[in-house]
Amino acid sequence: MLREYIESTNPSSEALDQAIAEAKEVGLNTPDAMTGQLLQTLAATTAAQGLVAITPAADVAGLYMLAGASDKSVLTCIDPEPEHQQRAKAIFRSAGYPGQRVRFLPSRPLEVLGRLAKNSYQVIYAEVSPIDLSALVDAALPLLSEGGVLLLADALLDGTISDSSRIDRDTLAAREADEHILALEGVVVARLPLGAGLTMITKCHKS
Repeated sequence: MLREYIESTNPSSEALDQAIAEAKEVGLNTPDAMTGQLLQTLAATTAAQGLVAITPAADVAGLYMLAGASDKSVLTCIDPEPEHQQRAKAIFRSAGYPGQRVRFLPSRPLEVLGRLAKNSYQVIYAEVSPIDLSALVDAALPLLSEGGVLLLADALLDGTISDSSRIDRDTLAAREADEHILALEGVVVARLPLGAGLTMITKCHKS
């Protein structure tokens, strides 16, 4: 009931509704309303100027982040499928965001993250295969500025990683990634019951 109330009263826009509808039409996952509110809040509270959306539904995640960020922020969308990025370009244009506010990298995340500037991003949202989780964390953390946040969508596989009888490849990879994340130094980790389990990694400020 609470989830339904939050979703039914979530502030929206024509562009966001269109982005969600189009993503569902082609079978893409999108951040739910509560995850979207968290993205918007983090973009605001970190005074984000550097944002990254690593997901086929970058338009949905990106609209939430841009709604909370300053007018000087720039969103980088990473996805290897050109049709996803073409759809996102049209959505951002319809939402009124000028071209310089959003850039698109049609590449596999692990092939392009190393080219981005270190210590330059405040919010990174990633939806990737469990197989790539650990490597993505290691590639993304150096990009965060102090106080920046990396959010891993559906990283906990709806809790199945706690089932010791599950030994399929994805579950093993997600479990290993969770253990890897919890062993990291210089970060604060929060795991939240959003989507199929959201892992949030915040880079600590140096003393």
